[in-house]
Amino acid sequence: MQLSAAPLIYILIFVAVLVLVEGLYLTVFGKSISLNNRVSRRLALLEKSGNREKVLEQLRKEMGQHMKAGGIPLYSILATKAQKANIAFSPQQLIMIMAGLAVFSFLGLTIGTDADPAVRALIAVAMGVGGVYTWVARKAKKRMDLMEEQLPDAVELMVRSLRVGHPFSSAIGIVSREVADPLGTEFGIIADEAAYGRDVSESLKEFAERMDSQDLRFLAVAVTIQQTSGGNLAEILHGLAQVIRARFKLFRRVRAITAEAKWSGMFLSAFPIGALIMIQIIQPNYYDDVKDTASFIPAALVVGVLLVINVIFMKVMVNIKV
Repeated sequence: MQLSAAPLIYILIFVAVLVLVEGLYLTVFGKSISLNNRVSRRLALLEKSGNREKVLEQLRKEMGQHMKAGGIPLYSILATKAQKANIAFSPQQLIMIMAGLAVFSFLGLTIGTDADPAVRALIAVAMGVGGVYTWVARKAKKRMDLMEEQLPDAVELMVRSLRVGHPFSSAIGIVSREVADPLGTEFGIIADEAAYGRDVSESLKEFAERMDSQDLRFLAVAVTIQQTSGGNLAEILHGLAQVIRARFKLFRRVRAITAEAKWSGMFLSAFPIGALIMIQIIQPNYYDDVKDTASFIPAALVVGVLLVINVIFMKVMVNIKV
């Protein structure tokens, strides 16, 4: 039995692309850019430079650069996720990284496979763009999940600060120092903007819209209503923290209940692709008798379209909204 290593080479090159972009990100921006770091990035930058205004300018630039570049051709599909992930690379740098990873993939495919140059170039471009998109999407999901988990504790910390007599801007500053990223840096930016004269409710609204988070919108609305109509902000935020925590528990329960269906959907979506890869590895000559016929290419295209439709429908069926 003749084995083919080509499919494994494709997979290894794609994994190498993901590792390279993550390594480059940590190398350029340091450990403070990682969400696993206990010290928020804002505090790390302040400790390094000591210039509060310069740090605020840098962080604000990173916050809005991706949505402003949404008009770049084909970049719009990445802009929203890059914004939620708060990728510090500029859009131009991300595009250059895609090009560099495509060249790396092409060289790897040239060394490891015997595919035609046109096929290698097409796969290399797909790996460069797809690798960066996958990396950004994972970053965005991880950041949003951490933010949802941190928000109830952050709101309760603000409640305790307000109850001992601190003003709301000081309560936000305490959150920025005591809470790790991603909320630590985000609330630190809001605290710095308030120190330079911007209304806190406007900063919270902008933050909520940028993250597209319903819980953050609740927080922004609660603060805006209290500033307009008055009331006990500590009690309002205490009730909001309970609501956010209850929503978070509900989402976790729904996620647990639907986990079997989601895994079934992922398995049914991945199984045909996995079967094709295994056939190419175990029996690379499996299609030799039919690949030169006139109906092979149309049949392969039909199968490809059906696989895409299968993935889309499976995703729709298991994507349960609460």
